[in-house]
Amino acid sequence: MSSVTILVDVQNIYYTSREAYQRNFDYNAFWRLATANRTVVKAIAYAIERGDEKQRQFQNILRAIGFEVKLKPFIQRADGSAKGDWDVGITLDAIEYGASSDTLILLSGDGDFALLAQRLIDKYHTEVEVYGVPSLTAQALVNAASRFIPISDDLLLK
Repeated sequence: MSSVTILVDVQNIYYTSREAYQRNFDYNAFWRLATANRTVVKAIAYAIERGDEKQRQFQNILRAIGFEVKLKPFIQRADGSAKGDWDVGITLDAIEYGASSDTLILLSGDGDFALLAQRLIDKYHTEVEVYGVPSLTAQALVNAASRFIPISDDLLLK
């Protein structure tokens, strides 16, 4: 069996699925698909902590599926803008775990990860599968990935 590391940019997947389809991503369906005939090295979901009970329930569901959940506090700036970015954390974990995995799965449409995907492929010979909403995934990330898997009806909650 091949080995896989799964890294999920929770906010990106939530907002792109909601914007494109007005539906939520189905993490159970995704897990079944992504882990079939694979050994999971690490599975991490990166989220923002807002102290909301519904959000805590969702995080517990992710843990029950098999994800480690990493949280970063929600920061509201004085000008009204917000900060809650996991790009550096995802990148560090991708290098650490992806280097020793046959495949790294990244759930995000963020084009900032194109360089990461290319580095994993070129330097570590790790396959990089990107799952994202087609209309909201950066073309640079699609091009850099070994394989792009579009989030569509079969990966959305009914």
